[in-house]
Amino acid sequence: MDYWLATAGEDKELGINGAIAKKNEMHPTTINTISVSSFEEAVKQIKEVGGENLGPKMTVPSVGYMTYCRDTEGNIFGIMQMYPQAK
Repeated sequence: MDYWLATAGEDKELGINGAIAKKNEMHPTTINTISVSSFEEAVKQIKEVGGENLGPKMTVPSVGYMTYCRDTEGNIFGIMQMYPQAK
């Protein structure tokens, strides 16, 4: 998979980091990913307000857990719970 991380500063600084990947069916355009304190609670809240979880909980080794979601307007976004012990 072609996927390149892009960082905008030191880890301890607030900022916007991300990645660059080729477009495909799951990634048709820019996708913003939001850091959440609890993966399960975020998915629950998204569903409660009419959003949709598009896939399973994915482990990003040494980073955390993420998934993609769709809001009520049809926009795709990601959520990520940071958990450096993830395997």
